[in-house]
Amino acid sequence: MDWPTQQGTFDLGALALQSGATLPNAKISWKAHGTLGPARDNVIVYPTSYGAQHPDLEWAIGPDSLLDPSRWFIVIPDMFSNGLSSSPSNNPDYPELVTARDNVLAQQRLLREVFGVERVACAYGFSMGAQQSYHWAALEPGVAERAIIVCGSARTAPHNKVFLASLMATLEAAPEHIGGGRFSSEPKPALRAFARNYAGWAMSQDWYRAGLHLSSTGATDLDDYLDNHWQPGFSLAAADLYAGLRTWYAGDISAGTAHQGDLAAALSAIEARVLLVPSETDLYFPVADNAAELASLKSGALKAIPTVWGHVAGAPDGIPEDFAFLRAAVRDWLER
Repeated sequence: MDWPTQQGTFDLGALALQSGATLPNAKISWKAHGTLGPARDNVIVYPTSYGAQHPDLEWAIGPDSLLDPSRWFIVIPDMFSNGLSSSPSNNPDYPELVTARDNVLAQQRLLREVFGVERVACAYGFSMGAQQSYHWAALEPGVAERAIIVCGSARTAPHNKVFLASLMATLEAAPEHIGGGRFSSEPKPALRAFARNYAGWAMSQDWYRAGLHLSSTGATDLDDYLDNHWQPGFSLAAADLYAGLRTWYAGDISAGTAHQGDLAAALSAIEARVLLVPSETDLYFPVADNAAELASLKSGALKAIPTVWGHVAGAPDGIPEDFAFLRAAVRDWLER
């Protein structure tokens, strides 16, 4: 890399959570790219998505990529439950639920106490990272100047929850499950079933119909794709995967705030300029959900990615057409 980077772990101590529980010895792993400007006004916070760790997001950072580190100071905070920040795999007292709100409030402390940053130029995120970015815009007016929501939503929809519930049930059915999303040992057959369940949602029907599960991966058949090209992407401990599902399931910018579940009110209170970038074929976060949110935003726009790549179009490393579309949309919004 031709730009400055730094990384570390930020100790939060005993972290009070939205649920009323406490996360003891809470820690956030993080990595930053670029140089913080003298006025501290060039910060982009880039939270991680489900199952991802900060190295998995670095494809989007570079002079010719989505986020230019010669212009922006880009901080990637690892989400709780991703195996680097506090997670069941490294904290035996990890509570039943840690929400997106909990993550964002901890990230705000990280930026404030480590870098002296009170306000970000943009909160950028994909998938669960987009849910966190939405919370950055919604929790406190003025903290985020912009938010870019790529294949995400302000509230996890019922259809999305069906998917998440099926994954949790798959892990809970494992003989190794000892309750509460904890396991006596890694449940390998259940994790194989988990990955196969996931594969039916991450890409679109059109993607499979076009044979891209074979032509884009080199797989010889569907089983080869699922076992040797798809499943290896789920490398976290089962307990961490389960905890992340709980966070995703509970996603809601209007919960636990003055809005008390009124999503339209929570959206209309957002002062940030919000760009919604769904994928036209996303099964988790369909265009219709973002379109409904857009109606309540004071300052927002929607640009849907024309693609057959489903949810994955929002992280288009290696998908040239989708990358070009997303890069153009992101670069334009960052200069507004």
